Amino acid sequence: MTVQPFEDVVTEHGPTVLRVCRALLGPVDADDAWSETFVAALRAYPELRPNSNVRGWLVTIAHRKSIDVIRNRNRAPRPVERIADTPAPTPAGPADEELHAALDALAPKQRAAVVYHHIAGLPYAEVGELLDSSEAAARRSAADGIANLRKTYGKGST
Repeated sequence: MTVQPFEDVVTEHGPTVLRVCRALLGPVDADDAWSETFVAALRAYPELRPNSNVRGWLVTIAHRKSIDVIRNRNRAPRPVERIADTPAPTPAGPADEELHAALDALAPKQRAAVVYHHIAGLPYAEVGELLDSSEAAARRSAADGIANLRKTYGKGST
């Protein structure tokens, strides 16, 4: 079996990994997590077993890199005596910001299950592994997350 060039892997799966990173971290930190995902994947790619689920493997790496970003963000010192600079406007439109806010409002397992299954396209069995739960629990978390999104998303724009 011929190994697919890594450049082709990035081209094929890069958009999915970026959507996962943006859904978990927001637009500010997503690009860094995306880059770190593919740097780590490039190092490990030669050892990847043939016929592996490359998309699932990359989403798992992106999940772990996103957790690292969140941990680093939470550990970073925060100034308290001055007002934070306002971030530069992002290319995301109001609907994207509204959706991201609705995703942020979900419980962590619901948000992760929705992102991994509905955005990354992973099967529930793999979502369960990522969440350290069963396939049924992952399915339930995703269903509850979608139900909560349907209740809250789009309420302000109608």
